[in-house]
Amino acid sequence: MRGGSGWGRRGVRLHENLIRDDNKLILLASLSDSLEYVADSIERLGKITSHSSNQGADKAKTLASFADDYRKLAIDCLKVLRVEMKLETIFHMQEMTNREYLEDQDAEEPDDFVIALTAQITRRDEEMAPFVAVVKQNYIFGGICSIAANASIKALADMKSINLFGVQQICRNSIALEQALAAIPSIDSKAVQQRLDHVRTYYELLNMPFEALLAFITEHENLFTPAEYANLLKANIPGREIPPDAQDRVSYILSH
Repeated sequence: MRGGSGWGRRGVRLHENLIRDDNKLILLASLSDSLEYVADSIERLGKITSHSSNQGADKAKTLASFADDYRKLAIDCLKVLRVEMKLETIFHMQEMTNREYLEDQDAEEPDDFVIALTAQITRRDEEMAPFVAVVKQNYIFGGICSIAANASIKALADMKSINLFGVQQICRNSIALEQALAAIPSIDSKAVQQRLDHVRTYYELLNMPFEALLAFITEHENLFTPAEYANLLKANIPGREIPPDAQDRVSYILSH
């Protein structure tokens, strides 16, 4: 499998660096909330102090500086949580390149790695909710969709082979992820749907005969990158016939 061993090594290193303990992530969310509260309290004290005397104005500036420091620390906690969720998504989605998608029936359940990821998203969202405002939930979990969508499309280049039912399996995976993200109140469900529809459209192109695919590319040349279109042609699909000059014909369309 092209690139598989590299993914495997990166996956091991990534897994070792992830915060696997959910309790630690909840503590980070709680810490961020507490730091925000302290910053707000210091700011209120500074406003009261600034009216008391000339010296009070200097003390107020000092207190304002302290408040900024606490607020920055609160933001840093949120940044760690956002990065952690992105890395978790990369770790789970890389499994797409480690298997063949040669299914023998319609997909009824998502892949195990998708089930694990969606369960983790749901659990962490529920546990962090008491400590982070809606807009902060959106920040923490908002990067997952684009990461998962990009990883799904890029994974085709490393897959051994895929068939009609394999395409349906990947579409089922994207639907499960869409449902998990849409359940988070702060997430823009329409944006999530658009991104994951993009993934489903991409993989469904594998089911088209070459001439039909060529017609689609002619009408939607900017929907995917030239490299992404090229990977559609290179994918090993049992029974699909791709002419020897397929890449040249696609390149001609994309260059005019």
